[in-house]
Amino acid sequence: MAAGVIIAVAVIAVAAMLMPHGGGGGGGAPRTVILRGSGATFPMPALYKWIDVFTSEHPWIRIDYSDGGSGKGLSDILQHLVDFACSDPPLPRSIWEKYRGELLQFPDIAGAVVVVYNLPGLGNKTLVLSGKVLADIYLGKVRYWDDPEIAKLNPGIRLPHHEIIAVHRSDASGTTQIFTTFLSKADREWAEKVGYGKVVNWPVDKTGRGIGAEGNPGVAKAVMNTPYSIGYVEWAYALKNHMPYAAILNPLGEPVKPSVKSILEAVAYIKPLSPADDWSRNAQRAIYAPRKGAYPISSVSFMLVWKKMPSDKCKAMKLWLRFLAEESYKYIPEGYAPLPKSLREVILKASEMLECQG
Repeated sequence: MAAGVIIAVAVIAVAAMLMPHGGGGGGGAPRTVILRGSGATFPMPALYKWIDVFTSEHPWIRIDYSDGGSGKGLSDILQHLVDFACSDPPLPRSIWEKYRGELLQFPDIAGAVVVVYNLPGLGNKTLVLSGKVLADIYLGKVRYWDDPEIAKLNPGIRLPHHEIIAVHRSDASGTTQIFTTFLSKADREWAEKVGYGKVVNWPVDKTGRGIGAEGNPGVAKAVMNTPYSIGYVEWAYALKNHMPYAAILNPLGEPVKPSVKSILEAVAYIKPLSPADDWSRNAQRAIYAPRKGAYPISSVSFMLVWKKMPSDKCKAMKLWLRFLAEESYKYIPEGYAPLPKSLREVILKASEMLECQG
């Protein structure tokens, strides 16, 4: 028998074992299994593309995903309201310890948070910004676009004497955690006064120059509709809306824009741990990574699943995770980078660790 035929037979056999069968012993069509997910807006464009491809290959599985931010995803899965959750940061160590061995987590895609701006008259020129300048803007210390701190980074660009309107997320956001982790690593004052998290107190709000918006789409819309504003969104949202975004200084002093290559340079700092391990510190390694050519606000987004699941959902989830591990990298929309093979193998390990009940 030809090798290709053997492989095809093996794949069909595996799928047959995992596919739930109709009841009644009549050999009818398999019943539909619904997997529900919620959480981060960071990976949404990629996630929707994957769901379309996966469910076309497995028509008996339906995947429903609702956004709302990483905080909502974590809350939903802890309350068993969903079968999986997406969260840009992994589990906080305290929650990982509480559910150790019960809740699995693994990266599902790599991406970048970009700093977008609405600066009339700039044309096609790209701004260069640093972590310190961005921290000072959101601290409320840098008030005008032609501030010397910004001008020093952008010689030859005529900057307007207009107040900067700083847009940020209003919901519990993994994108905010990535951005504020970057600010904390790049600027000591920010680290001491504000810190990082899904939700932080934004000092710029007290000056009247801060605006909160919900989700990556909300921040993108607010910046587009507000002249002289600045904000942060996942790279794909900037591309989709044709928004300009800054080159950001990395720890080596290089101004770097996001690209598949510059994101993967940063993500190379993340170690492939077990889905049952604590990823809270490890995942931060990509942010502000001291590596030549690395984009400094790069990160990976995570998926969370319970280790033990009802049989039909568990079998469907195994197939979904295998797809993410073995095929998703072929369907990466613009604005993301595929996970390196070492991290995709973590997803495969998670599928093997699932325990089907009943």
